[in-house]
Amino acid sequence: MKLGLNLGYWGAGNDAENLVLAQEADQLGYSVVWAAEAYGSDAATVLTWIAAQTERIDVGSAVFQIPGRTPANTAMTAATLDTLSQGRFRLGLGVSGPQVSEGWHGVRFDKPLTRTREYVDIVRMALARERVRYEGECFTLPLPDGPGKALTLTVHPVRDRIPIYLAAIGPKNLALTGEIADGWLAIFYAPEHSQDIMSPLVEARIAAGKDMSDFDVVPTVPVVLGDDPAKCADPVRFYSALYIGGMGSKERNFYHQLACRMGYEEAAGEIQDRYLAKEYDAAMAAVPFDFMDRTALLGPPDRVRERLQAYADAGVTTLSIGLYAGDLEEKRHTLRTMVELMDQAGLA
Repeated sequence: MKLGLNLGYWGAGNDAENLVLAQEADQLGYSVVWAAEAYGSDAATVLTWIAAQTERIDVGSAVFQIPGRTPANTAMTAATLDTLSQGRFRLGLGVSGPQVSEGWHGVRFDKPLTRTREYVDIVRMALARERVRYEGECFTLPLPDGPGKALTLTVHPVRDRIPIYLAAIGPKNLALTGEIADGWLAIFYAPEHSQDIMSPLVEARIAAGKDMSDFDVVPTVPVVLGDDPAKCADPVRFYSALYIGGMGSKERNFYHQLACRMGYEEAAGEIQDRYLAKEYDAAMAAVPFDFMDRTALLGPPDRVRERLQAYADAGVTTLSIGLYAGDLEEKRHTLRTMVELMDQAGLA
């Protein structure tokens, strides 16, 4: 099991610190650093900035929003980033949600599975420097009734195959991820629920004639070190309440649905009701400690070390940590401590 670092959204905190943390992770031998985007900073610019100031660590999008770019544009960006970073780019993709897709990008949130499948097909075709011709339900290239012509990407990526990851939550999207992707970007990953949650992914991968040996399972896991696990959970409450309560509408919130599938239906309902009513403190208070303890690494180093084994046993291949507490030096200390704990557990 390798370590990664998820910086989240640029512009959501102390961005100068994020660069220092990425450089620290690079020096410590972390495998990858990820950046996100929603409707603020874009991930591609951030990853270029980080790649220019690091040496060995991979840089990954977690995620590029599928409605925000044409597949050809994503292939161009991926090829450019891979070239500039000398082969260190990982392409994470996600369909986002109805509110952002339709409200921000003006793209209907319909047929998300079909759209994702076709999008990945076209990106792979372009990155392989094939002449791009495609006839699908969501994408047709070139358009049949105009002067457009089938083109070939002019940039040569460093690698023959840039790895593609999908952010997936629902069973059908997980199955698609297992079938067509090289890795899975997971959120609220609890080892105790991993077998049930991942079964659609594993089954679809096997049905496609593949196995899990070359598939990267990458959950983002908040890490807060301290003497009292309950107090360590407090900085994670906003993150949990935001996604379960506010990342989507009441009718369609994939994170809320995931919490329900994990057995937290009553708490998830209260979190969502409170959050949508703008009762944010009450929403955070409604997040059960048990939920956070299962989906984050909280407490003294010895406790965290024991928990690391559970993630490895559950099939995690890259544990991507999120830093939600402390000043810069405390966060750097957490990065170093995680390397030490991985070594002590024999997982590095």
